Amino acid sequence: MTHTAPEGPGRVVVVGQGYVGLSLAVRAAESGYDVVGYDVDKERVGRLVAGDSYIEDVSSARLAPLLASGAYRASRDPADCEGFDIAVITVPTPLSDGLPDLSHVVESARMLSGFLRAGATVVLESTTYPGTTEELVAPLLETASGLVAGRDFHLGYSPERIDPGNTRWRLENTPKVVSGVNAASLERINDFYGSLVDTTVPVSSCRTAEMAKLLENTFRHVNIALVNELTTFAHDLGVDVWEAIDAAATKPHGFLRFLPGPGVGGHCLPIDPSYLSWWAERTVGRTFRFVELANDVNGHMPDYVVGRLAEALKRRGRTIRGSRVLLLGLAYKANTSDARETPAARIAELLLALGADVTAADPHVAQSVPAASGVLDRVLRVTAGAGELSAADAVILLADHDAFDYGLIATCSAYVLDCRRRLGGDNIDVL
Repeated sequence: MTHTAPEGPGRVVVVGQGYVGLSLAVRAAESGYDVVGYDVDKERVGRLVAGDSYIEDVSSARLAPLLASGAYRASRDPADCEGFDIAVITVPTPLSDGLPDLSHVVESARMLSGFLRAGATVVLESTTYPGTTEELVAPLLETASGLVAGRDFHLGYSPERIDPGNTRWRLENTPKVVSGVNAASLERINDFYGSLVDTTVPVSSCRTAEMAKLLENTFRHVNIALVNELTTFAHDLGVDVWEAIDAAATKPHGFLRFLPGPGVGGHCLPIDPSYLSWWAERTVGRTFRFVELANDVNGHMPDYVVGRLAEALKRRGRTIRGSRVLLLGLAYKANTSDARETPAARIAELLLALGADVTAADPHVAQSVPAASGVLDRVLRVTAGAGELSAADAVILLADHDAFDYGLIATCSAYVLDCRRRLGGDNIDVL
């Protein structure tokens, strides 16, 4: 069945209203588009309809005028996606048993295919392996619509670069890589994103754009693993790795500053490099050794943190079993509520298994953290006040939110394992 799109790319559907999709949808609505934010999550859509944003990067105050004017509306009804001129897929691409899970992308493409019309545009933003746009998404859209990508409708890939909680680099001032299955698709997609962001970066193919996204995150993953492993050696050798990093960072060329931490988390580093490794092994039959090593190092940092805590408690005549341990920061990074793949979950799991009495404080993360597989639901949530700090045998600073009172933490805590180098004192150990 062939459809005809109305003149002018005015109606935008953004599939997925998480950190990436909601930010994009709101920016498009502010830029003059008629936007539908589609999501299958009932609670999420309900909150958006009520004007209640669950993402720090998009405040409820910013959302309110868009809802009032009708420039943006959230929906769970696929019928509300009908009539789109541009549709952007921003759904999760997790790992399932260590393998890429593109089921959300498949479901989104199938849903959109029923409303696809000649002249319309579809863009994939979800992180994936090279070839996904042309080999998976295109056939799904073509089969149901009877249209051909690049001839009857435009199709391309533009990797998301959202960094939750980053107030300096936002969607509009972060350069946007864009691609298309042919020149006409690239032009249309470049024009769309050019109306939303300051700078676009057109590349020659969707595969190049897909690879660029994986390269960005693999670069970070590998370098974080480097400093994490170096941290474990430096501690055993009696070297202050943080001071060494500070010194190395004074070199004006040839060095980029990466910092150690309790592990990696979020929607990118624990997942995206594995897409690249899987794709490399599947297509050329070789293991991506850097990724495998980085996965191993970063994946074991929570174990290292717990090991360091055990050493510190032993010096104080205690064991983890029976000790009260307060975790500060459940998000994977500072000043965000994003707890996806957070290392705090693994640390809590290990401590509970060893018999610790675990409590946690995080002013940003909600009581229930589905992304942490229910582990953190077993941890008593408290406020990081003087009473709770004093009651703990040990405190572990995992995410250094600005909302924490670091003077109070240093003064009231018997012992702190500081994984972010925010504290100093005789009762403080820095990772």
